[in-house]
Amino acid sequence: MFRYEGRGVEPLDEAALETITRGWRRLISEIGVRFDHPEALRRFAEAGQSVEGHVVRLDPDFVLEQIGRAPRSFTLLARNPARDVVVSEHNAAFLPAQGAPFVRRDGVRRDATFADFGDLVRIAQHLDVIDSPGVLPCEPNDRPLDSRHLDMAEALYLLSDKPVMGAQISAEAALDSIAMARIALRHRLDDDGAIVSCNINVNSPLRYDDRMLEALLAHAEAGSAIVVTPFLLMGAMAPVTIPAALVQQLAEALAGIALVQLVRPGCPVVLGSFLSTTDMKNGSPSFGGPESMIGLLASGQLARGLGLPWRSGGGALTASPVADAQAAWEGAFTMTAAMQAGANLILHAIGWLEGGLTVGWEKLAVDVDILQTLRVAQTPLVVDEESLAYDAHDEVRQGGHFLGAAHTLERFRDCFYRPILATTENFERWTRNGSLDAAARAGAVADGWLAAYEQPSLDDAVAAELGDYVTRRRLELGD
Repeated sequence: MFRYEGRGVEPLDEAALETITRGWRRLISEIGVRFDHPEALRRFAEAGQSVEGHVVRLDPDFVLEQIGRAPRSFTLLARNPARDVVVSEHNAAFLPAQGAPFVRRDGVRRDATFADFGDLVRIAQHLDVIDSPGVLPCEPNDRPLDSRHLDMAEALYLLSDKPVMGAQISAEAALDSIAMARIALRHRLDDDGAIVSCNINVNSPLRYDDRMLEALLAHAEAGSAIVVTPFLLMGAMAPVTIPAALVQQLAEALAGIALVQLVRPGCPVVLGSFLSTTDMKNGSPSFGGPESMIGLLASGQLARGLGLPWRSGGGALTASPVADAQAAWEGAFTMTAAMQAGANLILHAIGWLEGGLTVGWEKLAVDVDILQTLRVAQTPLVVDEESLAYDAHDEVRQGGHFLGAAHTLERFRDCFYRPILATTENFERWTRNGSLDAAARAGAVADGWLAAYEQPSLDDAVAAELGDYVTRRRLELGD
């Protein structure tokens, strides 16, 4: 985990905050939110909210009362207690890209496989800068659709001892995730924290579909940590103005969080956001622009005002299909804004390409370098007598240099962040070494991480029980 010192950047003044608050209150009370599940509608109706068909119009004060039941911080439990993640206002946890059906590796874009899934989990386990492999670092298209969530959950527990996320594609998948978490973390069941988390996406604008609601209800009843995330591309799933998108984002997320608290008061939740823009020339998603950066900064401020942990909409997001300059600058802009905003949970931190359709092998290393640089840049500067280095000046005096000074020789190994990709070779040496650009160097770095991976230990009886569960459930599902 990374710890913030101080609050995030806050671009909204009091008048703006009041206007946005009036906006989301009006949206949920006058327009309402659609919930396509009878259990959700029943719970809202019994709580005294207005239900007309599938549309629920919510009393804003009721919503605030419900979100007030959610904890301000909580722990995501790992198989290895040393890997636990505390989700709170002052911490940031990072996860790799999630959900891509394609991988780009060794210059080739292709369908992702279960072997790719395993390799991505291994890299997430190996990297200290990544706190969890998530649930779906890529979509293993070579496994049956109805049961692949079982194979993925088993692989997550076999290959990683960090906290993992659970499936949300259906009620059955959610329940399987919970059951397998209870097997793998049986030694943690009495500990204070959530043994599994999940991300629930809103079908923006203003709609929760039945599959997401089935998963939300199952995970809420089990006490899983639930990230409620509107998916807003301004100009497509939200209006083109940033304030309108922020209002919609709050209306959708707070309505879902209220439902979670109706199911299980005190259930850990995260206010999610995914806020970017649409290219008005061709309708494609775009990332890394100033609008999404401003939206991220404002979203963090709004979440803190509500007392909720916050998931940022990025991540090293990019529309580029390859790990090129566009991918680097768009990813860097989005990640910088997320960290400046004080995001507590950052999905898609490494590997995201092509608007999320692809996870890129080379992009993994590019993003890790960016992420590590930002973490160092946001670490408070130590200013004291020792850091002023008066003795170095006393030794070098006027017109000298500090390369051979005692102060430098004592510190040169770790005085500066050492980039994992950038080269300082002159042209001749760079040419002799193969004229490799950053993407080529990045692929080699990612290969090195995979080679250095060490599988964490898992009790044989636990591994066998996980395998038996997968076998049984696969037969029950018809695969």
